[in-house]
Amino acid sequence: MHEARVLVVDDSAAMRALFSDILDQAKNVTVVGTARSADDARDQIAELKPNVITLDVEMPGMSGIEFLEEIMEHDPRPVVMLSSLTQAGTEISLRAIELGAVDCFPKPLKATPEQFSKSVGKLGKIVLAAANSNVRDRKPRTEAKGGEAPFQWNGHIAAISASMGGIDALTTILAQFPGNCPPTLVCLQAEPMVVETFVKRLDDMLKCHVRPARDGATLTQGTIHIAADPDHHVVVEPGQPPRLRLMARDPVDGARPSANLLFGSIARGAIPAIGAVLTGMGSDGARGLRLLRESGATTLVQDRKTALVSEAPEAVIALDAAVREVPLADLGTALLAGCGIG
Repeated sequence: MHEARVLVVDDSAAMRALFSDILDQAKNVTVVGTARSADDARDQIAELKPNVITLDVEMPGMSGIEFLEEIMEHDPRPVVMLSSLTQAGTEISLRAIELGAVDCFPKPLKATPEQFSKSVGKLGKIVLAAANSNVRDRKPRTEAKGGEAPFQWNGHIAAISASMGGIDALTTILAQFPGNCPPTLVCLQAEPMVVETFVKRLDDMLKCHVRPARDGATLTQGTIHIAADPDHHVVVEPGQPPRLRLMARDPVDGARPSANLLFGSIARGAIPAIGAVLTGMGSDGARGLRLLRESGATTLVQDRKTALVSEAPEAVIALDAAVREVPLADLGTALLAGCGIG
């Protein structure tokens, strides 16, 4: 694992000092410099050669989004965007991910001390994962369009987990789903307000319906449910049709919602399914996917070369939890094949 050498770019001296202090306390993370503008950052990048940049969205002169686009076009490297938790901020965050940002971290501007401590504790892990990501190998995303091939459902549900890089990967995969897609449940570790905007955008773009996961929702054809509420786990309750249940309980192995818990509920309920773990940090999903495989379900993992962050796929492979490793471009087709007839 490479250490993170970070350049902090923010027009506010207070924010530069704050995030530098936070990151300097993180293991295997070193702040090599700070910059107050895009012009300043270009000089620092050339001189210091950071392997991660934290970039403020709002800066005088060239904006953070404009500078991100320049970086990704001319010298791709991992960028973590820092943005406010507003509606406009979530739209900008999605745009940043589309352009190639590894992640978007909310600025804890009005948080309580407890919320602040919890929030900033994630930043070091995010930056370290970014330093070891596959940004330079990232392929440009194609426009999402609903699948056109005829689909006949075989009764299986699709269950997917993802974290860092997951929004980009899911956009590619779900673009291949038809209007009568199999019942699909996604466990996504990402900023909830960004996911809310992402769900609305996907629902507009795809032929099938995309909804936030709700307690008691039935898993029926034509709907994708995305679970990202950090206060609740999501499990599947057997039935005709199966139902979602949301549970307020402690994190499982540090994750909530937990993909291990989700996959395990499907395996224990003997619900016909295909499971997949996509790009992401940590190992959540690996043990649960192993339970799914042992129950007889088909299990897939995004291949490490196309995963923006390969930690989660590597954990799956280490446990021999997947039947096969599949490139991102082929995962949508593979999931549909596991849920279709013929």
